[in-house]
This record gives sequence, C-alpha cells and structure tokens, in this order.
Amino acid sequence: MRAATFLKAGEDLVVKEVEAPIIGAHDLILRVKACGICGSDLHMSEVHDSSGGVKPLKQGVIMGHEFCGEICELGQYTDTKFKVGDRVTALPFVNCGNCFSCLSGSGHRCSEVSYTGLGELPGGYADYVKVSAHETLHLPDGLDWNLGAMVEPLAVGLHSVRAAMLKAGESVLIIGAGPVGLATALWCQYFGARHVIVSDRVTERLGLAEKMGVTAVINADKENVIASFKKVVGARPSVILECVGVPGTQQLAIDYAPAGGRIVVVGVCMAPDTILPVKAITKELQINYAYMYNRQDFELTLDLMNRELIDPTPMITGNVTFANFPRTFENLKKDKVACKVILNP
Repeated sequence: MRAATFLKAGEDLVVKEVEAPIIGAHDLILRVKACGICGSDLHMSEVHDSSGGVKPLKQGVIMGHEFCGEICELGQYTDTKFKVGDRVTALPFVNCGNCFSCLSGSGHRCSEVSYTGLGELPGGYADYVKVSAHETLHLPDGLDWNLGAMVEPLAVGLHSVRAAMLKAGESVLIIGAGPVGLATALWCQYFGARHVIVSDRVTERLGLAEKMGVTAVINADKENVIASFKKVVGARPSVILECVGVPGTQQLAIDYAPAGGRIVVVGVCMAPDTILPVKAITKELQINYAYMYNRQDFELTLDLMNRELIDPTPMITGNVTFANFPRTFENLKKDKVACKVILNP
C-alpha cells in the first residue's frame, strides 16, 4: 500500500509502498477515505530530541490520527454489527477492550493501549489503517468523508469544553483560532455560552471564527485583548480556553482571567514553559488541562453533526492527494492561513 512515511526531523515525508497492516482477531482494516492533518503531527515531525519531554519519531513512522474509511477486512472475533463496506471512524488507538478504562469509554487509559499514528501503530496517512473494533463507530449516512475526518478534532474540542464546566450564559475567551480553538468555539456556542470571543494574530483565521458564528473576534497583534473583550461583554471572561500551545500562552490566560476564573489548557505545548504562580494563586483560579477525549465524545459529535447541530465545514480549507501531500504537509508548518487540510488517498 501507499503511505506517507517520516524520515527525520527537517525533511519532507516520503510517499512510498509499505507493508499493509496485519489484522488481529479483534481488529478491523479500513480503506482510508479521509485523514486530517493535525498540528500535533506537524510539531512531532520537528522534534529532534527528548529535551521537551516528547520522544522524537522513528524513521518509517506513518502519522495520521484524524481518519475515517470503509471496512475492507474484519478480524475473527469482531462484533457482528460490522461488515465489509461499512463507513466508519475510530478512536485512534488499539486496546484490550475489556478493562474498566475500555468499558467506561476511556480506552486511551488502558494499560495495553497502543496509539495510532504516533509511532506505535501506523496511522491514516496511508491507503489502509488498522483499528480496534472496540473503538470503531459507524458514520451516519448524512456525513461525507471530509466530515468523518472532522470527528476526532471536534471530539477534542468537546472534551475541552466539558473540562471547563461551562454554564449556560457564561462568557468565554478562546485564545487561538486554529482547528482546536474553532472546535471549542462551536461547542461553547452549542452549550449556551452567552458570549464566545476568539483572539488570534491571523486575520484569515479570525475570519473563519466569524463564519462559525462567534460573538466577536480580537486581533491580538492590533488590539488589547482584555480591553476589547470588556468592550463587548462588560467584564473579564468567566472561562478561558488556551488553544495555542506555545510558551507564554498559559501565562496570558492567567493574566486575562478574573478572580475566581476558570482556565482550560488545551494547546499541546512541546517546549518548556514558565508561569508566575502568584497571579493564579491570588486570583484563586481553577486551571485544568484537557487531554484527548473519550468514546462518548465521539458518539455525541457524530450524533450532533448528523443532525446538523454542529457544523465544522468552515474549518475545512483544503483537500490534498498523495501526489502533493509531502509538500503540503511541510508548507502547513509555516502557513497560518489554512485551518484543516484533509488527505484523500
């Protein structure tokens, strides 16, 4: 099969023929129809050593964890609810399927888990990908392949907003209008936030946020973020979602928050960072960190997208085939205009 493989940090991915995945008794093999390019993959492909706490990728790794596809092979002991030809998506890991974590929907906490697309198992930047039948969900007929590839990033946003314990009528500031920031904006609106305001430094991404119905946007390069927020709301934000993940943004969130405010750190920062704890202490802030999602997040995302109550379409800014995938992947490391670009093998 064809796959975009990692060589080493600083070099383009290479599309070449590799071994197809070997199915296990409780697995499914999918023919990949769409796989989103995630910012985490872009960052991981640039990690040279473990100084930031993240292991560098090994040569030959196939990334890609935002995928959907068509079942083309079933393991011996897979559930009879699946058949060849079914349209599905899956949580990107393989686990035991029997422990408390797996049965409660938090299969990424399983002691036997292997992650897809991060070096342990080959990911969705390929013609085929192996998934766990325990973690596979049918795609509703109303969702096309592009929307199927959006389930994973939307589930990240949903999990993050749940971690914020958002109450209807509260005001929210989202730092960062990338895919995760825009996903959280959708969910904040759905769960009844009175004001959802997004800050970013890129005009085009702020334009996407406007298309998705947020209350207002703030260009952090040209405006004082909190002054602009207060002009709209009349107070500081009740909830702040930090969706950038670079050194300094956690401190920005602490600076922006009011006394008793709530912060959820969603952005994955892969470099050492420093904060000033005294500010968070004196404000008595609640600071949570959100990681991944659970099965219930995937299920709700699929349901609400199918009922057209959540629409991530403005986030999709491009599609790409294997022919120009390596160059597109590399360009996205510098392209601050594109949001979600999807590979269609």
